[in-house]
Amino acid sequence: MASLSMSFSLLAKPNNNNNNSFLVKAATAAANSDNGSAAAVGIGETNNLELKFARKGIKFFESQSESGGLDAVELTVRNGSSLRLQIPDALVTSYKPKVYWKDDGFEEVLHTCSSNKGGIGLVLNEEHEASNSPQKKISTSLLSNSRWVLKDVDSDSIDALQVELSCTAGPLDVTYVVSLYPLSMAAAVIVKNKGPKAINLTSAILSHFKFKSRRGTAIQGLKGCSYCSHPPLSSPFQLLSPSEAMKYEEPGWFSFGFEPEKKPGTWSVQDVPFTILRHKLSRVYTAPPPERLKRFYNTAPSKYETIDQGRELVFRVIRIGFDDIYISSPGSHSAKYGNDFFICTGPASMLAPVVVNPGDEWRGAQVIEHDNL
Repeated sequence: MASLSMSFSLLAKPNNNNNNSFLVKAATAAANSDNGSAAAVGIGETNNLELKFARKGIKFFESQSESGGLDAVELTVRNGSSLRLQIPDALVTSYKPKVYWKDDGFEEVLHTCSSNKGGIGLVLNEEHEASNSPQKKISTSLLSNSRWVLKDVDSDSIDALQVELSCTAGPLDVTYVVSLYPLSMAAAVIVKNKGPKAINLTSAILSHFKFKSRRGTAIQGLKGCSYCSHPPLSSPFQLLSPSEAMKYEEPGWFSFGFEPEKKPGTWSVQDVPFTILRHKLSRVYTAPPPERLKRFYNTAPSKYETIDQGRELVFRVIRIGFDDIYISSPGSHSAKYGNDFFICTGPASMLAPVVVNPGDEWRGAQVIEHDNL
């Protein structure tokens, strides 16, 4: 079990100031681990998982969904903050941190449906030329036929818990490390190209944040960043498909100050401190591809905050390794997926694929942290 225990020995207990360095070191340790050091355990083996990997703060169970039972793991740290992860599809279905000082001061952060949609999911797609039109680019999922297996777990007492999943996606070996701390959680991905050809990779770690209502839902921290309307990357856990996310919605009555989204490919600059998410939108915040040809250009912020005025909660999203930030709001369409309002957001590399050459690897991560206590 060298892959994860090494990461915990490299630094002290994680806190809001060192999550990034912890993620980088954890990813490095996992990437350099010996494949034979820990036998991976597949699906349908909850009892075996419990015997082999269970420890204080790490519990295995069978998650019920419309498609049947799935092996899952629940992480719980000392202050009671918890996280649930389904092993076969690597979907984080619940993140419930302690956000109030009262004894029952836990709030669910994620919006997840019973059909295994929503939550926090990893997207890995390959972009390539269409056979009948070389100038047209098409994207295919690298994970659609892949099944994740549990590779390892580790802990630093019960103030930091970590689970490592792995899968093979075509020519790629993929490692996915999910970590939980008292005031944050993180997901890191390592992609190794074992094939003979370069892979043009588009990717994202997308989180479906739950909000009390459409009113008072916003994001802070993107002022001065360029953005344009853009569909999300297609994924098995999506709530809104790319076409649904881009479909125009009438603003309705009393929508003062409403401005319709501009056409895809039309760039704007965020000139206000808050991005209001009451109305339907689907955007990518990043440096426009032509700007990236310059010697100096403005990149997307490394972090931003979601604001839920209804619950008086703020969560900080940190981008590591990815080029872009994706944000979408379903507007009134959220009613199709339950009583709670939600948004989809996270770090991504959507507009310019990352080229992973044979023998090379690429890494990216997302951290969600809070100061609500």
